[in-house]
Amino acid sequence: MKILLTGVTGYIAQRLLPVLIENGHEVVCCVRDKHRFSIKNYMSSQILVLEADFLKKESLKQIPDDIDIAYYLIHSMSTQTGDFENMEALCAANFKERIEQTNARQVIYLSGITNTEELSKHLSSRKNVETVLSGSKFALTTLKAGIIIGSGSASFEIIRDLVEKLPVMITPRWLKTKCQPIAIRNIIEFLIGVIGKDDVFNKSYDIGGPDILSYKEMLLRFAKIRGLKRHIFIIPVMTPKITSYWLYFVTATSYSLAKNLVNSMKIDVICKPNDLANQLGIKLIYYDTAIKMAFDKIEQNQVLSSWKDAQTSDIFSEGFSKFIEVPVNGCYKDIRTMKVENIDVSLEKIWSIGGKNGWYYGNWLWEIRGFLDQLAGGVGMRRGRKLDSVIQTGDSLDFWRVLLADKNERRLLLFAEMKLPGEAWLEFKIDDQQMLTQTATFRPLGVLGRLYWYAVLPFHGLIFNGMIHKIAENTPTSGSLWSLPNKK
Repeated sequence: MKILLTGVTGYIAQRLLPVLIENGHEVVCCVRDKHRFSIKNYMSSQILVLEADFLKKESLKQIPDDIDIAYYLIHSMSTQTGDFENMEALCAANFKERIEQTNARQVIYLSGITNTEELSKHLSSRKNVETVLSGSKFALTTLKAGIIIGSGSASFEIIRDLVEKLPVMITPRWLKTKCQPIAIRNIIEFLIGVIGKDDVFNKSYDIGGPDILSYKEMLLRFAKIRGLKRHIFIIPVMTPKITSYWLYFVTATSYSLAKNLVNSMKIDVICKPNDLANQLGIKLIYYDTAIKMAFDKIEQNQVLSSWKDAQTSDIFSEGFSKFIEVPVNGCYKDIRTMKVENIDVSLEKIWSIGGKNGWYYGNWLWEIRGFLDQLAGGVGMRRGRKLDSVIQTGDSLDFWRVLLADKNERRLLLFAEMKLPGEAWLEFKIDDQQMLTQTATFRPLGVLGRLYWYAVLPFHGLIFNGMIHKIAENTPTSGSLWSLPNKK
């Protein structure tokens, strides 16, 4: 079948795409920015990539008419504008209008469980999208899930941050809320299983795992699996705003996403019973097993997608292409060059930079900068990296975003997503003469931007000098070293 896949840079779609290809489908991938999607990762002739922004109706004209099935996997909960409800409704309306003009028989929509009268803004928006997509010439199949557990999922990573960082937790009342978590593997099985099945057309199904747990139980069971002793105390005085800040500072989530999650977590998300799993022959995975499976993927360095990579700041609303060409005029630059002892070793260091590997020199200064950024409402250093030694265009990397990662050209280009009075790039490139060029570029915004550059210049001198020395060495390096290596 010819299948349209939306939200391709998102967590779910990146898991779904390889399975669709493996099953022999031809997949048309809709992305808002081609620079964020690396087709080279799939090496398949079954993929067609189109640029389409569902907020802009005219950009959808290039979607082929001969598609058979379409997946609607678009959401805007993490947007920083706060107007995600109108954005989601507009996206759904534009999508519906274009798909009605194609040969598509079925649209498969992944939504959230909405079984209570009182809904959060997020769940209310998800329910409204289902209403917008319904009643069309195509059949709509809606799958409604709650907490998704898998390596790199938002729920899994937030639980992991809380459990691994906090031996004692003072928590709000919503930790008593019940939910029905589902493993990412089951999510993909449902999404694949309903393709083209007439008996699921124009129907809606709640999908969840076999466990019904409170959030407190989920945290404690996670801790037990990890061999950690944790104590949780629930108090009634934590307001949603305080709770949102608590999540923001302890976990890797943004404040806007934390706020929407908190509002959703106050409501029970329990599935209405249905027989879909039996119809499709799906064996539901228990919560404890799903946690263990997620860590198996992490330990094997096989995390396929991460919610952190799908989440970008409003800086990139016009796409990556605007930033890939590093500016020259009106910029301050710190350019350092050094001959590397071994190209392959240095390249691997570049491709392993950040996250738990560190920045090879003065890591505590990077951490301080990240903490200051977080205080200002930025992303800080909490996001880390998805994989230890693999990096791709579009990945998040601490408070940077990967704009370009080309190992053949030996070039890595990063753009800062931290709060700055200007724009910043960091680039590494090794030429055929074994010369490493490390370039930090800053385009200041007004007088404040210029003052900022000169204020951090002494620290740049230490950090960037130490970093290039460590990368150029032909020896393993510890990211936490402070002292400068001796120059040869």
